Amino acid sequence: MHFEHRMELFACRASKDFAAKVVDELNGLMTEGEPKIHLGSSEVAEFSDGEFEPTFTESVRGATVFIIQSTFSPCENLMELLLTIDAAKRASAYKVIAVMPYFGWARQDRKDRPRVSIGAKLVANMLRAAGADRIMTCDLHADQIQGFFDIPVDHVYGSKVFMPLLEEMQKKYKNMAIAAPDMGGAKRANKYAQALDCPVIICHKTREKANVVSNITAIGDVRDKNIFIIDDMIDTAGTLCKAADVLIDMGAASVRACATHAVLSGPAYERIAASKLSEVFVTDTIPLTKDPSKDTSKIKVLSMTGTFAYIINRVYNYKPISTEFNVK
Repeated sequence: MHFEHRMELFACRASKDFAAKVVDELNGLMTEGEPKIHLGSSEVAEFSDGEFEPTFTESVRGATVFIIQSTFSPCENLMELLLTIDAAKRASAYKVIAVMPYFGWARQDRKDRPRVSIGAKLVANMLRAAGADRIMTCDLHADQIQGFFDIPVDHVYGSKVFMPLLEEMQKKYKNMAIAAPDMGGAKRANKYAQALDCPVIICHKTREKANVVSNITAIGDVRDKNIFIIDDMIDTAGTLCKAADVLIDMGAASVRACATHAVLSGPAYERIAASKLSEVFVTDTIPLTKDPSKDTSKIKVLSMTGTFAYIINRVYNYKPISTEFNVK
């Protein structure tokens, strides 16, 4: 008896727009005669107490199922992803691959003080327990989170969209430098600086508590430089905006930022609008706010959907993806 090998792609509610664009990109990769991919049909029943129940409204039996969901505002979106994975496994999917453009809880990657949880490890365990056979994600806060999983993890880099931008900017701004917003981002910034053959600047910060930065100093030659701060995410934008202000005060010609995940919680939009940042480039792993009162004029969005479509296509067809795992 012959079973058809087929791909089914679904989206949870937080990433519907992202998933629709991935489907378009996937169909652009198809050769003539190959069946077109569609975004699978699913729905979520909600109960009055806040509980919800995801349901597939089409068969996934025997299929390789890709479920796309970023876990920003992490609690509800993570729970919806877990329930959807469970539903796919119980509906006899052949494999279930969780595509998480933004992996929430990634900042809790180690026990850095007594009596704290390691949230990233717990989430890894829950995804596996729900039935995920593979994870795809982008720019984890810490690379070692891949080791929390006992299943394959495809770790996509935001550099796929940022490097072409930075190469164009380097032609426009000759005196360019790459900056890390803190010591934890030094490795990432150094990779970009090496690829672009430009100097690197390290910002050192001290925190009063989570999301509150008390002081920032910069290490490196700042004067007259057009600086690009490289980071994996912007949350409240406190670190980023304070770093930009410090760099301008130290004589930088301009400061821009590239950050993969636009979490942008709390006063982030207001801080960016009022800061000395010229532009902030982010990706669409997390959608920007639709609130018209928020000033997004400095924020430019680059799409990661083409990169994810390419990786999904290669993984589904058992083709190598090793060339994707470098900065360039």
